[in-house]
Amino acid sequence: MGTEPWRAALEFLAFKVNGARQSKMVPAGDGHPVIIFPGLATDSSAIAPLRDYCESLGYSTLDWGRGFNTGPKGDLDRWLEDLAAHTAKVLGGHQGKATLIGWSLGGLYAREVGKLLAPQVRQVISIGTPFNAEADHTNVGWLFRLLSGSSAAIDPVLSRRLRTPPPVPTTSIYSRSDGVVAWETCRHDRPARQVQDIEINGSHIGMGWNPAVLQIVGDRLGQPLTHWQPYRHAA
Repeated sequence: MGTEPWRAALEFLAFKVNGARQSKMVPAGDGHPVIIFPGLATDSSAIAPLRDYCESLGYSTLDWGRGFNTGPKGDLDRWLEDLAAHTAKVLGGHQGKATLIGWSLGGLYAREVGKLLAPQVRQVISIGTPFNAEADHTNVGWLFRLLSGSSAAIDPVLSRRLRTPPPVPTTSIYSRSDGVVAWETCRHDRPARQVQDIEINGSHIGMGWNPAVLQIVGDRLGQPLTHWQPYRHAA
């Protein structure tokens, strides 16, 4: 964890040097809407490089519209339903099904909103998101405390819900050198159609501008609506 800021800075430097060239390595965007959900204790400024990258490819990239992410408040189901309704409103007037992208805790929002708004969603991409408590109970207590508002104990029902992927093409990007969340919690239990876990090398803090992450995101965004294929260069 102590090396996270330094690694993130190096990844940002690589992004600044290679960003323009990298944009040419993925398909041009079709203009469909993309909503990006920030991580815990961050806002739109933290995901600006990722948002700008998606914009540069030709997608209509939208802010989640809730400012600083301080975590769910009150009843989790009601909070998520309200977030889904707000997301639907943000998407109003935009053509085509949306891609939902979430970094860290924001990835849980993207996954759960993707379930609630499935008919309006093209795909879901999570980045460094610990959705699978079954993979490493010892490293997700903080998450369950945040979601429940009290106990850090693993709720089996909630655990099963979070690790169930949305009913749309779903990609989870993770790193074994993640210094914030356990990489095991970012993987699905079993293979499933239109679900893929993709490993990259990088920090947690720098995932929003990590060149490998951007390459994967660009490739996923360019997948045809009716012909989604797994990422070919997965580790």
